[in-house]
Amino acid sequence: MTSRSPRQVAITIAQYLIALLALGWVLQQIDVIDAVSRLLTLDFWTIALILVVSLVGGFAQFDTWTAVLHPIKSVGLRSVASISLVVNFVNQLLPSRLSGRLAAPFVIRSQTGMKYADAAAVSGVHTGIYAVLYGVVSTAGLVAIASSRALSVGWLTLLVVSTGLYLLAGSLVLFAGSNLRILDPVVDWLGNLLATLPRIGPKLAAWVRGLTDFTEASTLAFKKLAANRRVWGRYAVSWSVVLMFAPAVRVWLMLQAFGVQFEPLVLLPLYLVTGYSVTLLPISPGGVGVTEATATAVFVALGVPSAVIVPVVFVDRIFGIYLPAAIGWIPAARLDLSSLAPD
Repeated sequence: MTSRSPRQVAITIAQYLIALLALGWVLQQIDVIDAVSRLLTLDFWTIALILVVSLVGGFAQFDTWTAVLHPIKSVGLRSVASISLVVNFVNQLLPSRLSGRLAAPFVIRSQTGMKYADAAAVSGVHTGIYAVLYGVVSTAGLVAIASSRALSVGWLTLLVVSTGLYLLAGSLVLFAGSNLRILDPVVDWLGNLLATLPRIGPKLAAWVRGLTDFTEASTLAFKKLAANRRVWGRYAVSWSVVLMFAPAVRVWLMLQAFGVQFEPLVLLPLYLVTGYSVTLLPISPGGVGVTEATATAVFVALGVPSAVIVPVVFVDRIFGIYLPAAIGWIPAARLDLSSLAPD
């Protein structure tokens, strides 16, 4: 295991400090005791509905992985759930939500026995579609928020940057995954260079040149998935349930319970997607603290009392992100590392 440089350690510490400061800022906006008291007043049926909607959202999250896995290999629900939960778990450990996707090919390989080339394609298409859909929906929410002229220029700028990064990241992932063969000349050049080394050179060159087979296989699988309309359709429906329907229903149920009316209700899912978009920025691990602060600022600007929206956002994040991530530790600890050997 390689040691981390002092600079890397300092950046990590700074990111955790930012997360703590952001959480502190959010908690300063409310009376914590009052917020807890509000949550304790939620009736049985509201809590039950929140749990049901969260379960629906969880299974929809699993289905986003099924959408991209099924055309390559039929995978059972247990394996799909493990892949989804482990990737979510890793996402909360790393600064950017997309950075956790780097581990996805290895998780897919462990759970399905799929070849690395196919696993990389599945992971790449899942990431690309996710980011593109998020960017498009967040843009719609951003337009609605900007039209209200309620949010400050600073917060709007942050949301514009995060939304733009989603669109850029998704487009780049889809483009790169479909054009991995452009790396072949670089691989051939590196192979020829290594071949000049004494003794170990020929073996290293043969291994590096073998990467062209990987890029070819991965590109073919990637193109097959990325061009499949059924993959996009099924993924988009499940994504909408996870990122729009489930959070909006949870938030609406709690706002109703606290006697707060939100209008127009049709824009609530868009506002939530936009408010949570900062998870892509490498500001804090998993966007913790910063995401809650941004969502709070958005809804306070839209007229929701801070004493209400802060606990509502925290509960929504717990059921939508943090609880599934915590559960993801279980399958992560059970990963069969012996299955990660090269093809």
